[in-house]
Amino acid sequence: MENPIEQCPKCGCSEIGKGRQAPQAGVFPLGKIIPISSVIIHRICTNCGYVIESYVENPSKFKG
Repeated sequence: MENPIEQCPKCGCSEIGKGRQAPQAGVFPLGKIIPISSVIIHRICTNCGYVIESYVENPSKFKG
């Protein structure tokens, strides 16, 4: 589901880009015997660089 924010709350720019965080900085689930990370996706204002939203690419890795 996409975030309804289509404008930067900091500067008002309406050009929002997406970026993928480097694999070394992925998120690992706690308590798993073999932790497998998930990449973090960011929605970023292309004008001021404000990070509007961040989420993991594969949320199912964090179940049970």
